[in-house]
Amino acid sequence: MGSASLDASDRSRRRRIGLGDGGEGSLMAVVSHRFVKGAILGRIQSGEWGLGDLIPAETDLAVHYGCARATVNRALRELAEEGLVLRKRKGGTRVRQMPVRQAKLAIPVIREQIESAGAVYRHHTITREVRVPDEVSRKKLNLREDISAAYIETLHLADNAPYAFERRWVNVDAIPDFLNVDLAAVSANEWLVRSVPFSLGSLSFCAIKADALIAKSLGCAVDAAIFSMNRTTWLDDRLITDMELLFREGYILQSVL
Repeated sequence: MGSASLDASDRSRRRRIGLGDGGEGSLMAVVSHRFVKGAILGRIQSGEWGLGDLIPAETDLAVHYGCARATVNRALRELAEEGLVLRKRKGGTRVRQMPVRQAKLAIPVIREQIESAGAVYRHHTITREVRVPDEVSRKKLNLREDISAAYIETLHLADNAPYAFERRWVNVDAIPDFLNVDLAAVSANEWLVRSVPFSLGSLSFCAIKADALIAKSLGCAVDAAIFSMNRTTWLDDRLITDMELLFREGYILQSVL
């Protein structure tokens, strides 16, 4: 089965809530991501969109439901987090062949993590510069050889003790506003989480041996085993940020199922 069309029952439902047929003049502010999520879920549960089917593009769904594309994006992201759909960059969104129960890993605001544990948060920006990335980073960022990006190193502290050391690249070609952010007032982590949407992301976890810089920053021994989280986020086909977060010894990652 291919991509499903937008049917008369949805148009009727739109009229009942005063949205018309999705053309100009629709009351976009009325439609929440919860409504869109429920409508999409209903169509999956009814069998209109079967297992493996490609569902309409975000732009088409936004026009149909009379809402912003960001509203559709959020609805689809939540369905993906719940294991009901599978999203691929440039490949669209499909109903999963076998829906799965997934662990939920929210992108953390490190300040909130620390403060929720009853500690006082502080951050220190060690390095901030705009430069052409090295070849390995450039390929990961998918940038041309002559394009610069922002590089930031940040130390996050809890009660003045090292909590996490962050290394991050930011694509300022995609987010030029980042160049004007006061990183003394807010960390790059918090500003990006609060200010920049994303459509897809990837996460990886591993243990690494602390090098001299990490050992000095986190107050541990060189070659100590450190928990490392690598995250890359995209908005459509443009990379937003690529970061590595290294936590102090004893850190425990917690999630929910």
